[in-house]
Amino acid sequence: MACFLVPAAEGIVSTVVSKTVKNREADVQNRGDHEEIVKRIPFSEKISWLSKMLLGGSALLAFEHVWHGEVVPYFPFLTAMKDPSEMSQMLHEMGTVGVTMAVIITCVWGGMVAVTNSMEKAALSNLKTEKEESRK
Repeated sequence: MACFLVPAAEGIVSTVVSKTVKNREADVQNRGDHEEIVKRIPFSEKISWLSKMLLGGSALLAFEHVWHGEVVPYFPFLTAMKDPSEMSQMLHEMGTVGVTMAVIITCVWGGMVAVTNSMEKAALSNLKTEKEESRK
């Protein structure tokens, strides 16, 4: 009924966090406090991956709920909010299905970040090896 609201809320929060981190990264880059040996994907970009995954999935799921008549274009927008007994079922669904979806998406994103971090480390070690060999 409203399970898509939980990942959508996390997507909105992660978008705000991404913008904040991007501003801080720009400040650090402007000060020149960084040493860029290998082109790395900024953490703000990685957080934006999470935002896109969460918001995209939520949009598709919201469309599915509209298709089945669970979300309507007039107040209270969620048909489950008309009846208190359905409202408790909706909250239960949000707490179980919605949270589970958000956690799974976040875990998949964490795996993506771990893989990209390991690829960046491998590129850094290859670059160091190449520099050492060229000095010999």
